[in-house]
Amino acid sequence: MGKGVKVAVVGGIFAVMVGGAGYGAYNIVSALDGGGGGGSGAADTPKSGPPDKDEVRETTEAFFGAWEKGQPAEAASYTNNAQEAGALLTAYGAEARIGRVAITPGAPRGTVVPFTVKATVSLDGASKPLRYTSSVTVVRGQTTGRALVDWKPSVVHPDLRDGDTLVTGESAQPPIEAVDRDGTVLTKEKYPSLGPVLDTLRQKYGDKAGGTSAVELSIRHPDEEADTPLLTLAEGKAGKLRTTLSAGVQAAAEKAVKAYPESSVVAVKPSTGEVLAVANHRDDGFNAAFQGQVAPGSTMKIITAAMLIDNGVTSMNGPAPCTDTATWQSQTFKNLTGMEPNEGASLANSFLRSCNTAFIKLIDEKPISDDSLTQEAQERFGLGRDDWKTGIASFDGSVPASGGPDRAANAIGQGQVQMNPLNMASVTATAITGTFRQPYLVSPDLDGRELAQAKGLSADTAAQLKEMMRLTATQGTGQPAMSGLGGDIGAKTGSAEVDGKATSDSWFTGFRNDVAAAAMAQQGGHGGDAAGPIVAAVLRAAS
Repeated sequence: MGKGVKVAVVGGIFAVMVGGAGYGAYNIVSALDGGGGGGSGAADTPKSGPPDKDEVRETTEAFFGAWEKGQPAEAASYTNNAQEAGALLTAYGAEARIGRVAITPGAPRGTVVPFTVKATVSLDGASKPLRYTSSVTVVRGQTTGRALVDWKPSVVHPDLRDGDTLVTGESAQPPIEAVDRDGTVLTKEKYPSLGPVLDTLRQKYGDKAGGTSAVELSIRHPDEEADTPLLTLAEGKAGKLRTTLSAGVQAAAEKAVKAYPESSVVAVKPSTGEVLAVANHRDDGFNAAFQGQVAPGSTMKIITAAMLIDNGVTSMNGPAPCTDTATWQSQTFKNLTGMEPNEGASLANSFLRSCNTAFIKLIDEKPISDDSLTQEAQERFGLGRDDWKTGIASFDGSVPASGGPDRAANAIGQGQVQMNPLNMASVTATAITGTFRQPYLVSPDLDGRELAQAKGLSADTAAQLKEMMRLTATQGTGQPAMSGLGGDIGAKTGSAEVDGKATSDSWFTGFRNDVAAAAMAQQGGHGGDAAGPIVAAVLRAAS
């Protein structure tokens, strides 16, 4: 609470006592009559229903007026969460050093009022103008009947989320100039989905890249998430940070995911493990490409096929009958609608058509056990051990040992299996080279971290997996998406059913020469419908 501001509690409602009349006097009256300025006395029954246009105008005028005057407690009293609003509005002036605030409301849309803020951020003799737009919604107080601003952090700034605050000061880490593998500068303006990645790289490597700190207005997030810079008052010296990314492949990835909501893609270089691109198209800013934890559908059959081959159950040209249904411990599994059964199918044929039942019927063959798939994933593909060190936060997959129906469901990428595009791009890279190379975005030479290790696959198993993926890209479910791509190509499609969702998640992973990529589009349908075109676009750009 600001200095010189006294608070009186009247009937359980905060009323801020300020000198003179105006917004402060209006607030006291409103608190006493319980009607948002429109009541006739304390005994009146609280109003109900949506606020009318006069109440919307009076409430926003009072709220904006107190905010402009630097009176956070008074402004907070016009909201339905005075405690949280007061804290954030106090930090607006005291910690963010934002002053000379002028708020211009726009035309109301019912109970929603857009507005523009013009202000100045100042610290130690440096100052910069600040301008942004946001909006407020006016609601009816549940107990008082007053018209109140519905409090959300985004009222103060549109980029604020729960737990965030604004601060101005010397940056926690010096700025960085992130560059790709060839020295091209990577900026969030040119590559928007890299924004959170670049922020994290700065937080982690700013002090190792040789720069000096700037003075900035930033959003400070909870849980040690990297600050988000909003305005630079005094420039620091940016240190150069080289990444493994390829600007050309990244641009193609950004463009490809834009065509499908809730989609993500990762491309890696199988011969080294270097990440060439990471892109997301999401409203929440979450790096699902690296940190997502969802079922990968039939792309998981790459690992399951490796398990079957490594345990001597079958081989690429060995039997894997594709039946209409398969029952495992009382649960019946089916194939995609319209798939013709083939009792004489080989593993390669069932793989390229993505026949679920063929894989389900083989998981009870000796010596397969409840933990066989887990062992294959961990020991051969380096998954599920929580030891990847990519350079930023990432999830390295989960394939838990499962009994009952989940043992069968896991084999086709459902059940308890969780993956993200980074994991599946790595799976493809391991499958086609036989060697697990942990993906990374920043060289371990920069900070001395040790990359995860796994024993990989035998040359024979890798050769069979690569050939089955080639057949899938040229004759199977991956053919439509991969059509037109030259070179050595391969693919695997996947559709993952999600509880409560009518449309499945779309998954696709593929390779072209020395590039492997994987994508998912949540509720995107079949693997070739959404994720397939994304992967194909990235592989095309990586030639």
